[in-house]
Amino acid sequence: MKMKFGFIAAMLLSVMPFMASAQKNSDPEGHLTYSLPTTVIAIEVDAVQERFYAGPYAKFAEKYLGIKPRLKDESTIQLTQVRMTSMVEPDQTRRYSILAGKGMENTPLLKLSSGGFVTFADGKYAEQAVWRFPTDDKGDFSNKAVSSNLTSGSATLYKKEGKESAYNRVAIQQNMVVEKTLEQKAAETADMILKLRRQRLQIVTGDTDATYSGEAMGAAIDELTRLENEYMTLFTGYSESQPQHMMFEVIPDPAKENQLYVAFRMSESGGLVPADNLSGKPVLMEIVPQPFAQPETAPVKKSKPVPEIHYRIPAACTVRLLDGTSLLLQSRMPIYQLGQESSIPADMVIN
Repeated sequence: MKMKFGFIAAMLLSVMPFMASAQKNSDPEGHLTYSLPTTVIAIEVDAVQERFYAGPYAKFAEKYLGIKPRLKDESTIQLTQVRMTSMVEPDQTRRYSILAGKGMENTPLLKLSSGGFVTFADGKYAEQAVWRFPTDDKGDFSNKAVSSNLTSGSATLYKKEGKESAYNRVAIQQNMVVEKTLEQKAAETADMILKLRRQRLQIVTGDTDATYSGEAMGAAIDELTRLENEYMTLFTGYSESQPQHMMFEVIPDPAKENQLYVAFRMSESGGLVPADNLSGKPVLMEIVPQPFAQPETAPVKKSKPVPEIHYRIPAACTVRLLDGTSLLLQSRMPIYQLGQESSIPADMVIN
C-alpha cells in the first residue's frame, strides 16, 4: 500500500541513531546514512557608510572665511536594504541509518542530497557567504596646498668677543628656513580662495585684459570653480560614501529558551561587522515559533519492531529583525530544529 505525504518537512530515513562521537568511524556497510535537516537563516544586508574628514585648517575657517565647518572626523552608517532567506543543512548531531533494501531507489523520499540528507525538489541549500570589510583610511589633503611648506625667518644670535678683562655680547643677524605654522598656511590658502573668486567675477563682468567668450569663458569659470572647491576642502573637509554588501547567518538553537540572537552589528568606524565584533551596535533577530497542537493518536497494536523513518516537522515561525526598538524586517518561515521530530514505519513508505 502506498501512502502519499504532503509537506512534512524533509523526511529522512532511519533505523538506528548514530552518536555524534562515532562519526569518525565508517558508516555500516549496506546501509543508507542520513541526517535530519536543520534551518539556517541567511541575512543579506546592504548599507552605505559615510566617512567625513575634517579639513586641516578647519579651526581657522571662521577667522579667514567667515564659515563654521565641522571640526572632527566622523563616520556614520545607514542600512539601505535587508533580506532574509531560510536554507537547509544536515544536522550532524542527528544521524540515522537504514538497511538499503529493495524498493528504495523508487521512493521519492529517498533522494539523498550531496549534503547527506534526504530532501524534496524544493529544498534549499546553504551557499557561501562573501564578506567585504571597509578599509580604514584617513583623509587625503595632499597636493591641495597653495604654496610651499617652508618660509624664511630671521633670528638674532649673539657671539662673545673676548677682550683683556671681559667678554662682550655682539648681535649677529642670521637668516634661516623654518616651517610655516598651520595658521600661516591657512591664511595663504584663504587668500588664494579670495583671489580665485575675484578672478571669476572679473571674467563674468568682463573686467579683464583678456577677452573671454562662449566656450572659453565657460571653461575658465569651471576651472576657477574647481580650484576654489579644492582649496575649500582644506577648511570644510570632505565626505566619502562607501557601499557595503554583507551576508550573515543565524542557526536557531532549539535548546535556547529565549529565541533572541544578535544577527550582526553596525559600527560607525567599521561598518557592517559580525555578531562577535563588540565594536558595533547590535541588530537583533527575534524568532517566535507557532505552538504545535497535540495530534490525535489511534490505538497502536503491539507487533514486532520494524525499521522506522525519522523526520522533522518544521515549526512555522515569525522572524523579526530589530534595530533597537525599530522593526527592520518581519517574515514567516519554517524552521526545522524548532519543530517536532517524529517517525513512521519504513514499510509504509518503501515498496
